[in-house]
Amino acid sequence: MGSVAVAAPVALGGAPIDEGSARGGKVNFPAIHAGTERPDAPPPNQAPPTRRVGFAIMGLGRLALQNILPAFAQCKHARPVALVSGDKDKLRIVAEQYGIPASSCYDYASFDQIKDNPAVDAVYVVLPNALHHDAVLRAARAGKHVLCEKPMATSPEEARSMISACAKAGKKLMIAYRCQYEVYNHELAKRARAGEFGAIQFIDAINTQNQGDPGQWRQKKALAGGGSLPDVGLYCLNTARALLGEEPEEVQASIFSPQDDPRFAEVEATVTFMLRFPSGIIANCATSYSAHEHRSMRVLGSQGHAEIDNAFAYEGQKLRVTRRDGMAEASTELTLGQKNQFSQEIDHMAQCVRSGATPRTPGEEGLQDQIIMAAIYESARSGKPVKLAPMSRPDAFRGPMQPEETS
Repeated sequence: MGSVAVAAPVALGGAPIDEGSARGGKVNFPAIHAGTERPDAPPPNQAPPTRRVGFAIMGLGRLALQNILPAFAQCKHARPVALVSGDKDKLRIVAEQYGIPASSCYDYASFDQIKDNPAVDAVYVVLPNALHHDAVLRAARAGKHVLCEKPMATSPEEARSMISACAKAGKKLMIAYRCQYEVYNHELAKRARAGEFGAIQFIDAINTQNQGDPGQWRQKKALAGGGSLPDVGLYCLNTARALLGEEPEEVQASIFSPQDDPRFAEVEATVTFMLRFPSGIIANCATSYSAHEHRSMRVLGSQGHAEIDNAFAYEGQKLRVTRRDGMAEASTELTLGQKNQFSQEIDHMAQCVRSGATPRTPGEEGLQDQIIMAAIYESARSGKPVKLAPMSRPDAFRGPMQPEETS
C-alpha cells in the first residue's frame, strides 16, 4: 500500500486554517478572541539550537539541578553546553540527562581549559556565595561572559574586583536577580512608576523561611558570608530598589539571633531594615531564617495599593490592586501569563551577549546591593542609621529590558 500525502487543513474557500503568517523572521497568528478577552501569548519564536548562546553551568547543587537546568527547556536564546562539578558521578549522570558530551564536562581543577571550548559563550556560576569571586575571575580569564547567582559576592571589595576582571576581559557580567525578570514583579514596578497608585509612600517587603540542618553551607559564614540577609533578605532590598528606580540615602537595621540555636552559631537569623529614599518613600523590610516561609511585597500609594503574594518565590505569584471605586473599595486580582523566571533571566543574558547590550542587572547592580548590605550590618552593630552616597539618576546601575520582555 502506497503512502498518502496529507494536505494542510483548508477552509471551504481554500484558505489555510489557522496557519498564521511569517514576517520578519517570526511566526504570528491573528487574534481569534473578542477584544474583551485577554490576548494569547505569541508563539515562542525561538532561535535555532545552533544559534543559541551556549552556557556552562558551574556547580551542580540543588538550585542548578532543580531549577536552572530544567529552565533551559523553555529558553528561546540559550542552551546548556557544558557542566562543571567536583562530583564525577553527578557530572556523568547530569551530562547524560542533558546530552552534554564528556569533553565538555569539567571539574574545578580543569575548569580553566574551558577557554578552548568554542561552544561555551557564557558561564553561569551557581556556587556557594564565597566561591563566586574566584569563579567569576577564572571565567573572565577564560574569555567567557558570566552570569553569577546572587548575592554577587561577600563584600563590596570582591564585587569591584569581579566587575574589573570582566571589564578587562571585555566580557559581560550579569547578576541573576530573577525577580527583575518575573512578570508580576515587573508589572507592579511598571504600574507604580506610571503613577497608578498615586504618590508612593511605603513599601513593605517580607521574605522568610525556617532553615533546617545547621551543617549546610548556608549556615557557615565562611561559605555564605552571612545569614538570612544576603540569601533571602536580598530579594527585599533589590526588588524595592528596582521597583522605584531610586537608591536609598539612609538605612537603619536590627538583627536578632537566638543564642541557644545551633543554626545561628555563625550567621544571623532575623534582620529588619528600613530604607529611606530621596523621594521620601520608606521601605520596611524583614527577613528571617527562623520564621515559616512568607514572601510578600506591598506598595502603598496615596490613591491605592498593590501587593504580590509569593513575590520572591519561584512560582505562584498573585498580584492584587486595591483602589476606590465610587462609594466602594475595590480589590482586583490580575492574571498574567506565567513565565519561568529562570528562563527569562537566562534568555536576557543570551540576548545581551548576542547584541552587545548592557544587562538589566549588571555587576554594578550587584555591587550596589553589597554596599547597602554592608551598611545594614553596620547599622545593626552600631544601633544608628547609616548614610549612603546620593544617586540622583534613575536606574543608575541597570541596563534596559529587551523589547519582548516589556510586552
